[in-house]
Amino acid sequence: MSVADYEVDYSEVTGRKVDCPSECGMCCLCQPEVLPEERAFFRKNYPEHLVKIDAKPPYFALALKKGHGSCVFLQNRRCKVYDNRTAYCRQFPYHLYASDRLKVELDLSCRGAWTGTGNDALTEAKELVSRADSRIAAALEESSAVYREFYANCREAGVMSDPSGLRMSVSENLSMFTDLAYLSRIMDMSQIEPVMSLPGIMPERNLDIPSLEEAGRDSAMESMASSDPLNVPVYCDAQWNWNMFMASDGRVEWNVMDDEGDLHPRGEAEVDEIRLRIPDAAGRHVLSEYIGTLNGRDSFMGSVFALMDENGYEDDMSNAYYGCLSVTVMDLLWRMSMLDHFLGTGCGAEGVREAIIFYDMDRLDAPTIGAFV
Repeated sequence: MSVADYEVDYSEVTGRKVDCPSECGMCCLCQPEVLPEERAFFRKNYPEHLVKIDAKPPYFALALKKGHGSCVFLQNRRCKVYDNRTAYCRQFPYHLYASDRLKVELDLSCRGAWTGTGNDALTEAKELVSRADSRIAAALEESSAVYREFYANCREAGVMSDPSGLRMSVSENLSMFTDLAYLSRIMDMSQIEPVMSLPGIMPERNLDIPSLEEAGRDSAMESMASSDPLNVPVYCDAQWNWNMFMASDGRVEWNVMDDEGDLHPRGEAEVDEIRLRIPDAAGRHVLSEYIGTLNGRDSFMGSVFALMDENGYEDDMSNAYYGCLSVTVMDLLWRMSMLDHFLGTGCGAEGVREAIIFYDMDRLDAPTIGAFV
């Protein structure tokens, strides 16, 4: 199987430009795997910085400062081995997702994806796909088989829906997914309707804000529930600080990591102090565009499928998809509220954009039945 033998969807990167701001270093907080063909260089020149990761199957990766900071090769926010950086370093902020096809997705936690300047994303993506051809072909053989098995399980359980139809229905209601009353209704319906279809325009009604806050907060807190900086989402702010938020015992602690891997406390708050904010019209427009991006991502669909499999195929695919998308939006809005609480980022277009920058890497790390190549 070669590039000509499989379908590649470039729609998410078409028409975009991607820059690499020299002050950022965000990608260097992701511990990259070192492929077999790349190990010789590091074994010869930097054997002390090549570490074996205990996983299934085990693999080699580059060491991190103090075991949880940035890559050891990052000095003054520049890579010491740039010309010999790993394939996964070269790919960031692009993600190559294998399902029953290949989809190129763009990590919007990278601030360089928001500048509107830099290199043509489609050109870069096509070059990366070409370089990764052999890895993609092998991954697609495995992921296609997993997807076939998943669809067979759904049909047997009577919970199969048409994924393209689900996406179309969301596309037709994108702006509604930014309305709290609509999200509340969808979350209710996903729990009680056997096979769900999206409702039309919602009538005015009293909102159960505490329940909405709980849905978003619980999802966000789950990803922040660790004291290990390696396992919590990172928010690179406009001043290029690496912000990390860690949650435990009903509290959120805000730290900033420096270039050497040390954490510096900046603040803390009781979770109940962080109230759900509602984005304004400009913020809802940015949010609507992001929901459209999620709706087009195969990795998001794959994460819904993984949840269905984990839950034993109890819910119809439509309920799972609409429900997951609604909780995802609430997660994002709660993070927007948290950033505003600590950093005053607001609830307009900028506030929602900053929340997406905080959230999207975590979204792309969600469990899925497919695989990132």
